[in-house]
Amino acid sequence: VNPFLSLLHSISSGLSDTELSAMKFLCRDKIRKRKLETVQSGRELFSILMEQQEIANDNLEFLRKLLQHIDRGDLLSQLVQFEEEEPHAPDDQPDVHEKPFDVICANVGREWKKLMRELGMPEVKLDRIEAAHRFDLYEELVQALREWQRWKGKDAKVADLIKALRGCKLNLVADMVEE
Repeated sequence: VNPFLSLLHSISSGLSDTELSAMKFLCRDKIRKRKLETVQSGRELFSILMEQQEIANDNLEFLRKLLQHIDRGDLLSQLVQFEEEEPHAPDDQPDVHEKPFDVICANVGREWKKLMRELGMPEVKLDRIEAAHRFDLYEELVQALREWQRWKGKDAKVADLIKALRGCKLNLVADMVEE
């Protein structure tokens, strides 16, 4: 069973009719009114949101906001647990809690998009991250690095980060990561 679909099913099962109604209301700017009127369950709502790429296995920000707005901390904690249980990867793959991410986030600043382009991230993903975390430069970079790590999977290597930093003329940061 797909863990992401299992998460959505579990969240859907925990929603009352009132909460589903509130979530549908919050989706009015994303889904046409006529289509929303046919939605009878959380699963149907989530299916539409997945079709429209508002939520995905690696993009749970909108779902997180919906759960926050309907005050369902218990379901929100399920979502957080799902995010933290990403499959373990080889030792050379950067970890969110590892030093390379901390060093890069503390020292790259406004050059973050340049770095992510050097790593090959699609412009669409960069724009989505920027829109979701507008005015929070540090969080934009944290999310961009996480997205790059998810996108590359087991091929996300610290060596690639260092090479990209050097490619962006961020040699001091690259040196700090190597240490």
